[in-house]
Amino acid sequence: MQKYHKTLFVILIFGFLQFLFFEGNAQGIRGKVTSDSGESMAFASVYIRNLADGVPTNQNGEYEFGLKAGFYDVLVQHMGYTSVLKTVEVGTNWVELNFVLAQQVYALQEVIVKSGQEDPALTIMRKAISKAKFHRLQVQEYSMMVYLKGTGQLTNAPFFVKKELKKEGVKLNEAYTTESVSKIKFSQPNKVEEEVISIRTNGDNNQTSPAPFLATSFYNDKINDAISPLSPSAFAYYKFKYEGSFFEDGVMVSKIRVSPRSKGERVFDGHIYIIEDIWAIHSLDFTTSLLGFDIGVKQLYAPVAENVWMPTTHTYTFGGKFFGFAGEYKYLASTRDYKITLNPDLLVETKIIDEKVDEVPKDANAFNKSISALEQMGQADKMTRKDFRKLVNEYEKEALKEREEIEVVSERSYKIDSLAKKRDLSYWNSIRPIKLTEAEIKGYQRDDSLAVVEAAKVSDQDSTVQKAKRNLKFLEILTGGTYYFGKGKSAGFHPNIAKMSFNTVEGYKIGLSGYYRIEKSTKMADSVTNHVRSWNFRPEVRYGFASKQTYGTLDVRRSITKAQSSQTIGLTGGSYIYQFNGDNPISEQVNAIYSVWFRQNYMKLYEQDFLKLYYAQRVSDAFTYRSNFTLANRRELENNSNFSFYKKPERDYTANVPENVEAGPTAFQDHKAMVWQTSVEWRPGLKYSIRNGRKSPIFSSAPLINLSYKKGINGIFDAGASAAKFDLVEAGIEHVFNFGVSGKLDFNINAGTFINNDQVYFADYKHFGGNRTIFANMGVASNYRFLDYYQYSTQSQYISSIVHYQFRKFLLTQLPMLRFSGVRENLFLNYLKTQNSPHYVELGYSLDNLFRIFRVEIGAGFENGNYSRGGVRFGVASFINIGFDN
Repeated sequence: MQKYHKTLFVILIFGFLQFLFFEGNAQGIRGKVTSDSGESMAFASVYIRNLADGVPTNQNGEYEFGLKAGFYDVLVQHMGYTSVLKTVEVGTNWVELNFVLAQQVYALQEVIVKSGQEDPALTIMRKAISKAKFHRLQVQEYSMMVYLKGTGQLTNAPFFVKKELKKEGVKLNEAYTTESVSKIKFSQPNKVEEEVISIRTNGDNNQTSPAPFLATSFYNDKINDAISPLSPSAFAYYKFKYEGSFFEDGVMVSKIRVSPRSKGERVFDGHIYIIEDIWAIHSLDFTTSLLGFDIGVKQLYAPVAENVWMPTTHTYTFGGKFFGFAGEYKYLASTRDYKITLNPDLLVETKIIDEKVDEVPKDANAFNKSISALEQMGQADKMTRKDFRKLVNEYEKEALKEREEIEVVSERSYKIDSLAKKRDLSYWNSIRPIKLTEAEIKGYQRDDSLAVVEAAKVSDQDSTVQKAKRNLKFLEILTGGTYYFGKGKSAGFHPNIAKMSFNTVEGYKIGLSGYYRIEKSTKMADSVTNHVRSWNFRPEVRYGFASKQTYGTLDVRRSITKAQSSQTIGLTGGSYIYQFNGDNPISEQVNAIYSVWFRQNYMKLYEQDFLKLYYAQRVSDAFTYRSNFTLANRRELENNSNFSFYKKPERDYTANVPENVEAGPTAFQDHKAMVWQTSVEWRPGLKYSIRNGRKSPIFSSAPLINLSYKKGINGIFDAGASAAKFDLVEAGIEHVFNFGVSGKLDFNINAGTFINNDQVYFADYKHFGGNRTIFANMGVASNYRFLDYYQYSTQSQYISSIVHYQFRKFLLTQLPMLRFSGVRENLFLNYLKTQNSPHYVELGYSLDNLFRIFRVEIGAGFENGNYSRGGVRFGVASFINIGFDN
């Protein structure tokens, strides 16, 4: 009992001290912001000019700002309304300070009406675009505190999941709130460090976080892949219209209507407000869309240094539908406590002259490429907009050359304070810059109670998972599973259900593969990357019920990985069955469907006993070398099953011998082969990003160049033995070009020749990625759409070209409704020519991103200009990358 009284006494004392600290010392300003018509002004900016700090109002227009005793100039802003400035004295208590904002009155410039007179918005935007990079570079480094509050709700769901959602405590049209406080530091040219100080979250934001918008600037060319209205190419994307000006807080601000020339994704629609003379952003209000989801962006800027304006309040909205699910999400970000280091090279404020409409004075500075940009920058008091843009671009190039890692285009670090998720209510009440509404308070009470129940569930699940990892479950033999034994040792099964299929050689077949792994990881000196050494053992077996034949292989691989470099050496061997094209152009499941249901057996197989030694070294992310040496005894196979549900007599299975314009019967006979193959992959000019100290390549930033040499060696076999003897050299290039307003081009071009083809068996022919099914391949520039799998496989020279162009606006996407849904139109043009084949051309059209995940193609193949075959192909959307780990 005595212990209980002591505990109660401590709690009471702590509570009393907390009351004194948070109530007795509480002082500042609080109140409400409304319009002159009485409406609450949600997310208005309440800015303390003396402190260069401020807070936004909440959804009800209420605000609260703790301040020390003293006099303060309080500026309240809301987009579309006249700002109000009040001076207030704060004593020892809270001061009730309300604001009423009137609708902004815009004054139109007097424009002489002449034939061909241009809109004033054009010269305003030309000057603003010329200054965009200057504004981005003028702040060398800054840090800020960011309070982020997100409120989201699921507004609809498919009927068959509503009951399950209810069991999980998720209700439709009920808001879920998340809050976080982070310190964000930015350094030129593109380094962002974020530390989460505190976070309070329940529910799911459905990956609608506004982080891509917070971490970038509208002075950049792109914001999350959407073209900025201040991009140098903005006039190709947007139309601009002047809607008036107003004078506020000592500056003249122009309101510009921004309209996409072609509405759709990755362009903005709305208004931007530009400060005249310095041509900086005052505020903006835009909408855009991504994959059919509507996104709203609002930003209010404030001066944080002389002629330096930065955003203090951000509002983001996300909404859309996806397969019966619908949701709405709103985020409010308040940025405060800016600490800024200006770029000492960019302190001169240059007067910009638009040579299209302004008279260029004789004393205007002209850009001189023979003189250092840094030297010119300090003397550039007046320049034409074109010369100024050239000067800033040259300055940026000079600055980038001085960097140690010029290939690094962005660097991000993200960490969470160890106490971030443990902050109590008193902490949040002291740091939260935006008052919670009653609905949000009730939501938190609900979430906190649900979190206790959920934590118990997770705890039970964790213990169950740990146990499951040590006990074999039969189902995981089919679906895949991993089992850990400690000290870096693990074993598991691959998804073996995919190895159950049918083909005419084996009939129904089953397969089983698994692995055993031993891994040792050592932290490198930089404490970010690991030095990983591993042994991997992978056995695989398969059995055909019609052929009554069992095949098996074992692969043993040793890998060493160090940061961006790695080495792998391995030995694999056994007796197995393979497609003639080692790239496996037709999947087992697709072949089984076509065989069983339509009596069409496209897969052609051969058998080999083999031993293969291979080595690969990734010298860097931009350069990889591979080499392998194979010794094999290959045998021809025949069909052993005639089973199919398709019973019509006019169709029968074809023999297990591919039809080819070059191959004779000897190309498929049993033979021996000793083959050496070596190749290099090079990505010149590869760029990188850094995330939490880990350097990652941006593969789309550089073309991939392939060079390879393959040789069949005949010298070691007995005289008279059938053995491969050939030399094949190949080269290829593939890349993606983004043309912005026009579209995107993917291409894959390869060429090669057999400089020696004394004896080439069909398994060593050069094969091409064909397709005879309705299922399209994953990559848009990886395979032909209608080409027979083996008809034009060659032992001579060849050239292959696959080109795919995606339009932003073409035929159907002329309709804004389709563009906003995320649909894209594409054309493809593919070409193949070998020494003995006709000129083979494929032409086609496709709709991409249908319902955000599908792709439908239609086209035809032509031989020497004559129609060969065509049809429809169905696949997944081109933006989806699916990898299979076998």
